Amino acid sequence: MSRRLALVVAATALVSLPVGAVAHGQLAKPPRPGTAVPALPAGQDNPMISEGVAIGANTPLYKSSGLGPAALNTAAPAGSEGRYVDTEVFPGGVLPAGVTITEAQGINVLRRIGENLARQGLSYDDVITMRVFLQNPAGAASADFAGWNRAYRQYFANTSLSTGKPVLVPLGSAAPARPFVVNPARPSRFALEIENLPVAGWLVEVEVDAVFPSKGR
Repeated sequence: MSRRLALVVAATALVSLPVGAVAHGQLAKPPRPGTAVPALPAGQDNPMISEGVAIGANTPLYKSSGLGPAALNTAAPAGSEGRYVDTEVFPGGVLPAGVTITEAQGINVLRRIGENLARQGLSYDDVITMRVFLQNPAGAASADFAGWNRAYRQYFANTSLSTGKPVLVPLGSAAPARPFVVNPARPSRFALEIENLPVAGWLVEVEVDAVFPSKGR
């Protein structure tokens, strides 16, 4: 299987604003020390990712390890894809109409990312960079980028830039609804299709960089 780069993020800079703030334009000077500034694409009210993130001097960062989904569905065989469905979100491991196994595992991973961040006093809106590795589901010719992106939108990049209000997100083929976590952060991100992940049954692995909030944020 070939490796394919789904999203390559080029670093650009913007007006110096705290993490989670939004702006369009071009940076006249580097961000203030202790801040990180997302560079958002112009002309989009709800972009999925930033074009890049400018990081000011002396900005404290937290870099997570790569995390996969937890084996929460003990009714499914060990090592199977279904083992990594989060049964708190999908009781009994049953997926609603249109929810793909990659989408379900993506939700599982992002919940684990949130727990990892919380242990350090951080949250989803402190994330500035994300790296995503996707494996093909059994029998599929390619990775399920669409399913991953639906999972991602439940936790990131789900507010309107013009109004600040939540943007509805679909779960599988259901009608769009309020996202699981309302979060304006749009990290820089890449997603790669790879041949194998390190744990049997994993389809998604994610690692993030986050900025510790500065005083007064």
